[in-house]
Amino acid sequence: MSKVRNDNGADRRVLVLAPTGRDATAIAEVTKRAKLAAHVCRDLDEMVLCLREGAGATFIAEEALRLDRINRLQAWIEAQPRWSDLPFVILSSRQDEAHVRSWREHLVSMLRNVTLLERPVQALTLLSALTAALRSRQHQYEIRDHLAERERAAEHLENLVHARTEDLRHANQLLQEQMAERERISEQLRHAQKLEAVGQLTGGIAHDFNNLLMVISGGLNMLERRPERRTGVIEAMKKAAARGAGLTHQLLAFSRRQALSPEPVDLKSYFHELAVLLDRSLRGDVEVVTEIAADAWPVMADPNELQLAIMNLAVNARDAMPAGGHIVIRGANRPADEADPAAKDMVCISVTDQGTGMTPEVLDKVFEPFFTTKEVGKGSGLGLAQVHGYATQSGGLVEIASVVGCGTTVSLCLPRSTEMPAANSPKRMESRGEVHSRRGHILVVEDDEEVAALVSGMLRELNYQVTRAPMAAAALDVLRDEPIDIVFSDVMMPGEMDGLQLSREIRRLYPEVQVLLTSGYPDAIRRTTNLTGVDILPKPYQLEELGAALERVRNGSMSSSTLH
Repeated sequence: MSKVRNDNGADRRVLVLAPTGRDATAIAEVTKRAKLAAHVCRDLDEMVLCLREGAGATFIAEEALRLDRINRLQAWIEAQPRWSDLPFVILSSRQDEAHVRSWREHLVSMLRNVTLLERPVQALTLLSALTAALRSRQHQYEIRDHLAERERAAEHLENLVHARTEDLRHANQLLQEQMAERERISEQLRHAQKLEAVGQLTGGIAHDFNNLLMVISGGLNMLERRPERRTGVIEAMKKAAARGAGLTHQLLAFSRRQALSPEPVDLKSYFHELAVLLDRSLRGDVEVVTEIAADAWPVMADPNELQLAIMNLAVNARDAMPAGGHIVIRGANRPADEADPAAKDMVCISVTDQGTGMTPEVLDKVFEPFFTTKEVGKGSGLGLAQVHGYATQSGGLVEIASVVGCGTTVSLCLPRSTEMPAANSPKRMESRGEVHSRRGHILVVEDDEEVAALVSGMLRELNYQVTRAPMAAAALDVLRDEPIDIVFSDVMMPGEMDGLQLSREIRRLYPEVQVLLTSGYPDAIRRTTNLTGVDILPKPYQLEELGAALERVRNGSMSSSTLH
């Protein structure tokens, strides 16, 4: 709302309406002497028009309002803005009848801001009333100007807020675009790092397995050329196959996908037996000292995987000391932090060497698969990766502290066991001579000709009668025609039915026939499939492991745990 000022002073004038007698002339003379602007209106309609142009006050003779219709004046009064309350000075007569009093009361109510002057009125009284009315009107104009200024300030503030909001919106949009760009770059970086890790992983696997395949394929070639050297060649091929199986096991440990069989382990008795193995595995110039606390808690761990993890740490410690030295293996309790409700009691097994130590750059990469600082052919780079995977899968963690030139300490922390370890009862596998009685008729379901021939030979070595089927459909045909005791089937096969589906169909049609499956990745199958009552023999397996698995199937003591 803008400030309103008439250039001709209309908002400071006095409008006079006195159509009878000399009242209008007298008022004009009084206002002129007082230097007040006055405008005499002929009738009420003209006064309403002048009010729309602006006025400081009005002087109206009472009889003018009696004679004319006042609806238009009433409409103007009601339409005034909030700040306006135009003062009216009314010159009344001496009439005092009841209907006149009633009419005057209605008039005062309609006009709102009214001063009544009764005839005869002195000039000074009239001038005082008009001056007071003009002063009151001037205050209203000041209020109008203040309201207009406040509205302009509010409008200016609103414009500032709008501009600031727009700036913030623009800044927020830029920030979101920057965040999106940063996320895009981060995703590209993660993708590049993944590709680098996959490239390093596949390169390491290819390198190690190519070496193993070279031993096997070269050995086979040598057997063809020089059969008389079969003993040494076969021994080398066996070692290569064992290394391949160990490498696969380490990969599964790194990916945390190998099956664990955790049980309570007493570290004092465990390390007493492990010390003999460590002495045989390390060099003569390396001395191993074990310091297991007398109050060390039992740990919940897979004993075989724990042995492999400690052996990996000990071998790394040995290689870090080319001139020999001491390796100290300690076992101590680590109580849970009471301030952390998610913490739990742990037992830390630390392996400390006096070797060369690691730089910060090396420490950042020690858990990466196939990362190694050893010479080519001296290590696969999976040792610490396997330890980290085993610890994480077991609910524990691995910590490393190293100083260049002073040595390294690797701590394997495993959860405390609330159960006491059972008495040791080592199980020995039956010798082949003890199981060489006639066993029964086995149906081998295998699509690979070479594998089928090898497995059939192993089964005949175990004194089983063997029939072979290349796929599941052919196996069902054999079962209809021949008495079969055990079906030994690969999980992955061509055709409409794999080994799992075949085992379900055999159970439905021939419940008396036992089933043994084999797979190179048994743990993934168990996680996604209900295998109650069906055992899986992991590849690769030796003759003794195959015989033990078949014996377990024949005796009905099947388990869903991985056979080792």
